[in-house]
Formats: sequence, C-alpha cells, structure tokens
Amino acid sequence: MTMEWIGTGLFALAVLHTFSTKFFDHLSHVKPAHAGIFHLLGEVEVVFGFWAMLLFATFIVLQGKPAALHYVDGLNFTEPLFVFAIMVVAASRAVLQVSQGLVALLARVVPAPRATAYFFVTLSLVPLLGSFITEPAAMTLAALILRDGYYAQPISNRLKYAALGVLFVNVSIGGVMTPYAAPPVLMVANTWGWDIGFMMSHFGWRAAIAVVVNASVLTFLFRRELGVLTLDASAAATERVPGLLVFWHLALLTGVVVFAHEAPVFLGLLLLFLAIAEAYPQHQNKLLLREALLVAFFLAGLVVLGGLQRWWLQPLLTQMSPDQVYFGATALTAITDNAALTYLGSLVEGLSAEFKYALVAGAVTGGGLTVIANAPNPAGFSILRVKFDEESISPLGLFVAALAPTAVAIVCFWLL
Repeated sequence: MTMEWIGTGLFALAVLHTFSTKFFDHLSHVKPAHAGIFHLLGEVEVVFGFWAMLLFATFIVLQGKPAALHYVDGLNFTEPLFVFAIMVVAASRAVLQVSQGLVALLARVVPAPRATAYFFVTLSLVPLLGSFITEPAAMTLAALILRDGYYAQPISNRLKYAALGVLFVNVSIGGVMTPYAAPPVLMVANTWGWDIGFMMSHFGWRAAIAVVVNASVLTFLFRRELGVLTLDASAAATERVPGLLVFWHLALLTGVVVFAHEAPVFLGLLLLFLAIAEAYPQHQNKLLLREALLVAFFLAGLVVLGGLQRWWLQPLLTQMSPDQVYFGATALTAITDNAALTYLGSLVEGLSAEFKYALVAGAVTGGGLTVIANAPNPAGFSILRVKFDEESISPLGLFVAALAPTAVAIVCFWLL
C-alpha cells in the first residue's frame, strides 16, 4: 500500500503542476539565469513524464529495481505510442490537403463569409470525423487548421480560448460514433460488447447534436471578429501533393487506424511513412516529431502514475448511483485521463447497462475540461500553444472556456 500512497501523492503534485505551468514559464522569462529549468517545468507535455520518473526512482529505492521493472512491464503503453504515430502521419501535407479540401467544400454551403464558414466546419465536421479517423488524428488536423488559418492572425485571447475549449470538448465527444476512435470507449467496447450500432444509437446522435450546437454558438458569438478575417489560400495553392502520393499517405493513415491496438504493426507503418517522407521532402511539411514525442511522453507518464490510482478510484465509482456516476465521472475526468477512468470501470463485474452508459458518457463529457482529461488534448495543446502569450496556455483559462460547451454536452448526453 506504501507505493499506492506515494503514487497518489505524486499524481496529485503532477495535477497541481499542470495548473502551475504558466507560472514556471513566466519565471523562465524574468529569471534568465535559470531559464532552462523553468522553461522545462513550464512545458505541460513534460509534467507527467517528469513525475513518473520520480515515481520510478522512488520505486527502485523502496522496493528495488526488479519490483520497479515488474510494475512498468505490467503497464500498457500502446495508447501513447499510437498517439505519437497518428500525430506524425495525420499532420503530413497530403493528409492536410485532403482534410482542408473537404472542409473548404462543406464551408461553401454554409451561408456565411468564407472565414466564418470555414471556422464553423473545422469545429464541427472535423471532431465528428474523429469517429472514423480516431480522435488524435481529428485533434491534430483541427488544431493545425486553427493554428495556420486563425491563430496566426491578430485575433483576441477571448476567441483563442473559446475556440480551444470548444475544440477540446467537441473532439472528446465527437469520437463516440464508433467503438474504436475515442480512447475511453476503446477501453471498454470489447469487454462490454459495444459495436458500431450500439454506439450510433446510444451515443452518436447525442454527440452530433452537442458538437453542432457548440460550434454554432461559438461561431455566432464571435461572428463579427471572424467576419473581418481573411484566410490565406497560398499554402493550399502552392506545391500540391501528387495524387499517387496522397493515396499512399491516406493508405498509411488508414493502416495506423486499423491496427491501433497492435504497436509493432502501426510503428512499422510509421517507419514506412517516414521513409516515404524522406524520399519526397519537396511534398512534405516539417514533421511534428518533437511535438508528437512530447505528447507521447506526457501520456506515458500518465499511464505510469495512473496505474497506482485504482485503490481509490474503483471503490469510489462502485458506490455511486448512475446519476452520481455520470457527474462524478465528468468531474473526475478533469483530474485523470478519461480512458483510465473507464478502464477501471471495465474491471468491475455485474454493472448495469445504465451504469456503463453513465460512466462512459460522463468520461467523454468532461474530456475537454483540462489538458490531461482526454488523450488527444496534449496534441492540440502542443500545436496551438505557440500562438498564445509567452507560448503558454493557462489551464484555468482552458477550464473556464470549456465549461459552457461541457454544459451543452451534459444536456445532450444525460437529459435528452
């Protein structure tokens, strides 16, 4: 029990650290003598990996190297590896060219100025597309479109945070139309026998309503600011990727998604993608290797620390009614990864159908409240934070911005 207590203490410190990163990032600017260490501590993507390394070192000191290695070997790091692979492949120029073309095509039918329509479709269609290409891929695509098309322009901080909050919430709930795209659904779908028909009938239509409402309200509230923006079409117009190369990129992306549970396979496909990217550098953007590695480090740290939280999470969940489970899962997701939350629920036998729905619905509802709530969030965070003041996103600002779209999700998932 000693390591569980220590693990929970370090987990609590890591959560506190995520809300303090802006403070450390500020110190890196005002105290240049120690800017390096403060900048490191100000990187959200480093937080959980940093505290996980401290946990591993503590494990070795207290119980010895064999016990520490036995604990780590018993953990599943497939999800961090998958997010790393999908981030790199989904951010390729070929995949972005196809996704931006689809967004532009649908934006033409929206009765609004081009920049406004494009913004609405990016925050509605792309998150729902995540049900088929996976949430990490959808987050990467939407974040890149927002970064290059909107955040690169002189827009207000209010719009930046509001769009970030809607993006995180919509991606979290937009991937529940299928049983494989959203990490918290993926963790329980096989165990509970949830197929695509079940997901569509119980979750999918509710998610679609919430996503469209959130994107519509945000677009309406900022219609004046969006209406004066102009989208730079130069990136799309120059150096179009040849059709055959686009085909191979999409085939590799599909392969990574199909073999999402098989790390040796999707990592092999990633290596093939890197070889093709190296062979045709003129048709490739700068690969998001650094960003993807940092996100994988973050998630791997979350896996290491999260493995010692079962002792308090599982008893807490099993003592709740369905109503309490839904709202409790929504709240708990803000401080622990929602996939870890549903996984712990899947270990409990004899749960009612209502309890299962409440647990998963609550987990995806709260998935946009913090950067640690949903596995794809660090990917979007890493891509967009360079466009915020001091290249840092306030966790409190994100939390506040996500409250309203989370409330819409609550209405759709629990009251409809």
